[in-house]
Order: sequence, then structure tokens, then C-alpha cells
Amino acid sequence: MKTLSAKFLTLAAAVVVSCGLFSQQAAAAPIQGDIDFVGTATYNTNSLATATRVNSWSNTRVLSTSGNFSSIPDFNVATFTAPYVFNFVGPQNLWTTTFGGQTFSFQLLTSMVVSQNARFLQVSGTGIVSGTGFDNTAGLWSFSSSKSDGGTAATFSFQANTTAVPEGGSALALLGIALVGVEVLRRKFASA
Repeated sequence: MKTLSAKFLTLAAAVVVSCGLFSQQAAAAPIQGDIDFVGTATYNTNSLATATRVNSWSNTRVLSTSGNFSSIPDFNVATFTAPYVFNFVGPQNLWTTTFGGQTFSFQLLTSMVVSQNARFLQVSGTGIVSGTGFDNTAGLWSFSSSKSDGGTAATFSFQANTTAVPEGGSALALLGIALVGVEVLRRKFASA
């Protein structure tokens, strides 16, 4: 009986170790950090109070970065897609910026006006940030624009921050729990 239980425990331990070593690990490399842009936007109306979309962008630049976005320098050129409709659900590529072989881009998933009057507009929503060498990462974003006279061209700022949570080592934790269970079974059969 002891020989059979020892063989069983050895086999069980080998299976557990093999599962831990050969299980597919999440090669997660989520994007972490923030990126902010500035520039000028031209809207479909003469007032921010009635604007429903951006018809064109100009002088769009990176304003500041943190985390994984830090490889993109401040004032690097950014390309924004127009038209950009404020209230919608559905994917729309919004911006791309590249520097030194590193490209980041943002795909809007949702967009909704939060605040709007003749001199100020704020839109926010969710999206997916993509970057060279990184996994696509969920992000939150905010777009704001102001124009002191309420005209058609206005400065804007766009902030995106990622919401990814890195993998916490759950496969390693499960392996540890399984090994503790094997040791408990080994001691139980050894005392029998």
C-alpha cells in the first residue's frame, strides 16, 4: 500500500509541476500610463454649444506622457482622424503618434458629451490603446475644448489613461496551492 501511495504521490506531484511549467502564461504587457494632446479643432457649427463633431484637426501634438508612453517626447506630432462625432457607440480610430519606431494609437469605443456650452465642451468615454510591443489595453479618455468667443476653431486637449491591471501571478498561486495539497496527501498516506 505504501509503495502504491508513494507512486501515486510522485505521479501527482509530477503532473502538478508539469502543469505549472508548461501551462500557457499570459504574456500580458498592458500599457500603463497617461498621454495628453493639444491642438486646434474646427467644428461643424459656429458655436461649441451646438457642435456635434470635429470636422478637422490642426497642430495636434503630444503635450505630456507618463509610464509606457514616456518614449514619445513632448510636442511630438500626433495624427487625429476627422470627422470625430461626439455622441456615438462603435469603434473609431481617433489618434496615432509615432517616435523612434514606437507607435501608439487609440480606438474610441464610446463617446458622450459631459458638458457643453458656447465656450466649453467636454466629451469622455472608453477606448482601446494600442502600442508597439504591448497588448491592446482598455483606456478611459476625456476631450475638452474651449473658445473664448465661441467661434468655430478652438483649442482642445485630449487625455487618455489606461485601466489595465497586470496579471497577478494566479498560475503561480494555483501551483503553490496544489503543491501544498500534494504534501498534505503525502503526510496522510505516510502516517497510515
